[in-house]
Amino acid sequence: MISVEDRERIRRAYFNENKSIRQIARETGHSRPTVRKAIQSAEPALYTLKVKRSAPVLEPHKVRIDELLAESEQMPRKQRYTGHKIYELIEADGYTGSESTVRGYIAQQRRTKRKRKVYIPLEFDPGTDAQVDWGEAFVDIAGERVTVQLFLMRLCYSRRLFVMAFPTQKQEAFFEGHVRAFHFLGGIPHRISYDNLKTAVQRVLTGRNRKEQESFIVFRSHYLFESNFCTPGQGHEKGRVEDGVGFSRRNFLVPIPKVASFEELNDHLLAACLADDQRRVDRQEMTIGEAWGLEKPHLLPFPQKDFECCVSKPVILNGFGQVEFDTNRYSVPAEEAYRNLVIKAYPFRIDILHLSDVIASHPRCYGRKQDIIDPLHYLPLLEQRPGAFDHAKPIRRWRESWPAVYERLLAHLRKKWPDGRGVREFVRILKLHRDHPADLVAQAVAQALEYGCAHIDGVQLCLRQLMSPELPVSPIDLVSWPELVAVGIQEPDLACYDQLLEKV
Repeated sequence: MISVEDRERIRRAYFNENKSIRQIARETGHSRPTVRKAIQSAEPALYTLKVKRSAPVLEPHKVRIDELLAESEQMPRKQRYTGHKIYELIEADGYTGSESTVRGYIAQQRRTKRKRKVYIPLEFDPGTDAQVDWGEAFVDIAGERVTVQLFLMRLCYSRRLFVMAFPTQKQEAFFEGHVRAFHFLGGIPHRISYDNLKTAVQRVLTGRNRKEQESFIVFRSHYLFESNFCTPGQGHEKGRVEDGVGFSRRNFLVPIPKVASFEELNDHLLAACLADDQRRVDRQEMTIGEAWGLEKPHLLPFPQKDFECCVSKPVILNGFGQVEFDTNRYSVPAEEAYRNLVIKAYPFRIDILHLSDVIASHPRCYGRKQDIIDPLHYLPLLEQRPGAFDHAKPIRRWRESWPAVYERLLAHLRKKWPDGRGVREFVRILKLHRDHPADLVAQAVAQALEYGCAHIDGVQLCLRQLMSPELPVSPIDLVSWPELVAVGIQEPDLACYDQLLEKV
């Protein structure tokens, strides 16, 4: 095959310089058939294999491979023959060639026999439709690489995308993602499309019918949108958000973020979603943000209050002042040790209630059989039983991270009052953490030790001084009031007191 430059030279020599085919062949070194082909067309002919390449090692096994491919088409989609599996089967039949040769033949057969799936391009009206999906990504949180669950909602008209990370795909996270997305999008879409998620669908019925989870129906009723569920295995029915999963992973989470918490990660994702508003989708006249500006007025309004995205469960307090949820135990203040309580589990926190009052709140733990203890909950008990101080599990955990100045204070108080009163005094000082920031209490303790008043009253005094420092008094400038300049410096007139004597 000759280059396009040689083809051009041949055509110029023949048509412009009137040279013969024989002369051109002699000058260029190409054969006469090659010269004739160049004269016939300026475009190079596509290469076609005239003689089928021989495959002496693979040839005896091609019929078997074709049979396996045909059989594979009738099998469940996720349990079909892979190229490696076919290679293993024909190798057992005596094939001695390479696996790559088998894979190449399989790819060729699939290309020639399979038709490309073709979909109908869709167009949506403003505010009518949105799509929801979950995805996964790797993130470094607090120095540990973890798999996070990404909740995505995308408006179909403007293509505005919302992404939020959760530790799990549980229903409370599913609902929380919706609520956060609604606020980000500025309203509620009229209809939202989903896969057949267990958090929304209890059972798939015939056709488009679904038996939905009662809690999902309550959530949908609260915001008054319609739900639409895709045909099982047909994720392309919500292709906009399916594309959004990969897009957000590649553009928002590369390189892998290094964050301290889920809160910091979600701040990063929110900033990325806002920046994405400036993007112009191919073949669209407006940016995503401009299209969203047109779509926002068509969204449904918010209800008076947001849906409470949690799981509620009655629990019983155990003998150690803890309640259990998902195999983990959470502590309760000793003063609020009611037997029957209620847990509300949100995606990132656990609230413990007595009647309608929240008596304790903890970060939610997704491990198993963990004790989540707030040491402040046990201080009233330690004040009554100072002898248990050194062996109390909440205090032992706290001592691993509290300031070194606390150890100095504890040693000082124990030396001053060795009969247990010193520990009680120390516990009273620790109780200041209930109402004041930890760093401020630590500063007050350090000052009290420095001033020689290391006891509860002294620490409280130092704490008040830190919270309300005395402001310096500056002199008043009396330039604008000259008549007041002499006030306070003239000699007093004592004769006025004589008037009092006269009246007596």
